[in-house]
Amino acid sequence: MITIIATIEVKEGKMQEVIEVLKEIVPQIKASEPGTLEYIPHTVKGSEFKNKIIFYEKYEDGEAMKTHMANLGKSTAKLVPLLVPGMDLKTCFEIV
Repeated sequence: MITIIATIEVKEGKMQEVIEVLKEIVPQIKASEPGTLEYIPHTVKGSEFKNKIIFYEKYEDGEAMKTHMANLGKSTAKLVPLLVPGMDLKTCFEIV
């Protein structure tokens, strides 16, 4: 299994709109990508994280992750205009 921790930054004043878009697209991603085991966006308390959303993503294998990445542009089309460009992405591999 492969785990991704991804952090995105939301444009000032757009957090509620981003949350609404995520409520719409996350179930679609989970339903259309069977190898995507977890895809959970989180807000984080604290002023340094005011405009940040952190995703916890878990994939069955590399192919499932590739499928998700290939679909990402289409599935996040409504989301991207609300974000600051760039993303902090960490790929993690389970020990046990």
